[in-house]
Amino acid sequence: MGSFLNQQVLVLNRLWQAVNVCTAKRALTLLFDGHAQAVLSAADGSFQTYSFGEWKDFSQQQPHPESIRTVSFRLRVPRVILLMIFDRLPKKEVKFTRHNIFERDKDTCQYCGRVFDRRDLNLDHVIPRDQGGPTTWENIVCSCIECNTHKANRTPHEAGMRLVRRPKRPKWRPFVQINLGLHYHDSWKHFLDLAYWNVELGEES
Repeated sequence: MGSFLNQQVLVLNRLWQAVNVCTAKRALTLLFDGHAQAVLSAADGSFQTYSFGEWKDFSQQQPHPESIRTVSFRLRVPRVILLMIFDRLPKKEVKFTRHNIFERDKDTCQYCGRVFDRRDLNLDHVIPRDQGGPTTWENIVCSCIECNTHKANRTPHEAGMRLVRRPKRPKWRPFVQINLGLHYHDSWKHFLDLAYWNVELGEES
């Protein structure tokens, strides 16, 4: 039973975006507290959600080897859960790191629009620090060495340069930083299509 409780469960937010992995024990707690629902794929390829009571009934009707036994009933260990609450649980604020700025800007110089190896890119303050420019998502962009040298300690306007796109704080973290290794469950595949999840909602590209 202990090993089942330590198994990994994929966590989806309310927009069905994969945001984390937790233990089965944590998943069942969230399910029991009404903070999440279990997700199961149906034969037609759609996905069914189950509250704790529904999941408990389902576990009795369809016995499964990956189940835990309580005093009075068996409970199947879910593989995917859907969060019902909006308190960012588990909290996944996008960390403000060099890696994530490169990820956001897709290793592309935000002045000339060309793609570079990361070792050939700098991080540039759009409004220079000398002019009060903060070190924030909205004021830091990837810049190639040539553009960075040309811009020097000026604003893009002063340097006669234009940004490819205005830098923004990412809305949510793509599901790429959780180390899954080689072992993840077939039921996760639909939610781990990174090419799909890396497209920000509301963007056409």
